[in-house]
Amino acid sequence: MDSLTPSEPLPSISHHGAASGVTGSCHRLQIDPDRALLIDCGLFQGQDAERIDSLEQHQVRFPVEDVLALVVTHVHIDHIGRLPYLLAAGYQGPILCSVPSKRLLPLVIEDALRVGFTRDRALIERFLAEVEGRLVALDYKTWHTLLDDARHCIRVKLKRAGHILGSAYVEVDTQDKRSGERQRIVFSGDLGAPYSPLLPAPKPPYRADVVVLESTYGDRLHEDRRHRRDRLKAAIDRALANGGTVIVPAFSVGRTQELLYELEGLIHNARSQRWRELEIIVDSPLAARFTQVYRELKPWWDAEAHRRLRSGRHPLSFENLYTVEDHQEHERAVEYLAESGRPAVVIAASGMASGGRVVNYLKRMLGDERHCVLFTGYQAQGTPGRDIQRFGPNGGWVALEGQRIEIRARIETVSGYSAHADQHDLLNFVRRMRHPPREVRLVHGDAHAQAALKAKLLEWGAGEGHELRVTLGAQHIADSLLPETA
Repeated sequence: MDSLTPSEPLPSISHHGAASGVTGSCHRLQIDPDRALLIDCGLFQGQDAERIDSLEQHQVRFPVEDVLALVVTHVHIDHIGRLPYLLAAGYQGPILCSVPSKRLLPLVIEDALRVGFTRDRALIERFLAEVEGRLVALDYKTWHTLLDDARHCIRVKLKRAGHILGSAYVEVDTQDKRSGERQRIVFSGDLGAPYSPLLPAPKPPYRADVVVLESTYGDRLHEDRRHRRDRLKAAIDRALANGGTVIVPAFSVGRTQELLYELEGLIHNARSQRWRELEIIVDSPLAARFTQVYRELKPWWDAEAHRRLRSGRHPLSFENLYTVEDHQEHERAVEYLAESGRPAVVIAASGMASGGRVVNYLKRMLGDERHCVLFTGYQAQGTPGRDIQRFGPNGGWVALEGQRIEIRARIETVSGYSAHADQHDLLNFVRRMRHPPREVRLVHGDAHAQAALKAKLLEWGAGEGHELRVTLGAQHIADSLLPETA
């Protein structure tokens, strides 16, 4: 059952994920009793996944026959990973996304199917053909009319969100022709921060009546992003001085490519022989495929990246870059780097160390003080990455694939690389609108982050004399996901 009741005014918004946590984004805009939009349909991860029975957590138990379209903000697994379940539940409508996301989404879904569903190639190919037949690529900053009949005119527009290549926030414009009422509702997806490698910063919409706003870093400010490259270099320098390997857990899409871009810059400008000869190893076939697609999507890179290209540089395919393909090569790389002390930087998935090849590096190297684990992205509660980040500096331990691993390696965090906007950026997204909203709904953040951002938004509204209602997503969780509030 959906959480809507007949007495609830429409349009209304309910949440089937990421209401009181940071993963599983899935938001439903009910426009009329028989007409709805779905914004994202992602997997739960880390602590969010533990709140709900593992078999039940991904099931789509809300109506799908009234969903006019699924709008995808970006291709991270916590925003699109439930797509197989959505289609299995009978959804037959289009999947709207940006032009770059249309290229990237099948790669993510293929990997998710192979890891979580089946390795039967024929089945995977059939499902991918089904998905690709539904994908509708929308240009940024252009209204797409989804429906225009006697009852409604419903339009959707994507704008660049600066989170990963292809990411977007969504403007939904609804007009009820029976009452004449119009509403502009904005779903932020995941917003990026200024000065992100390869990506321009997001610009707020002109106006909104309601904003569904992410709050991942709603309770904190990032370090100065303009100097993060210096901090990245310093962290790697410290590890190299010990004769060890720098292990960087990173998601295959987005973070890996941003790090390669930054490392190319450090190597290009290096004066020391050690840096000029430093091996950068991407140990993830999926990340290698994404990197190739990123290269093909150059038109969506930012101006600074295009200046590098014009000068003859190749930010994502430079001489020091090596890719590990098959599993045997991966095992040899782990053993060689663990024993040799050869300076190297290894970038491997998953970004929160909850699976993937990075786990083998961590199991082999965390107990050796020569090596370093460098975190550059958000580590969700309940993930091994968060445990390593929290307990590692004090000589603690972490459980990896059922094994207790003592942590003696150096643990570093360079937070300036977060792909998420911080509190200041999130506030700016709202307060820099020409016509700011009357309501902000906070989602995609833990309780403390949502509460802190709510307080700041209300403080701003009061200071500006702007009447603003701020609610938390947990107050509007769909009945099918009530366990999320536990």
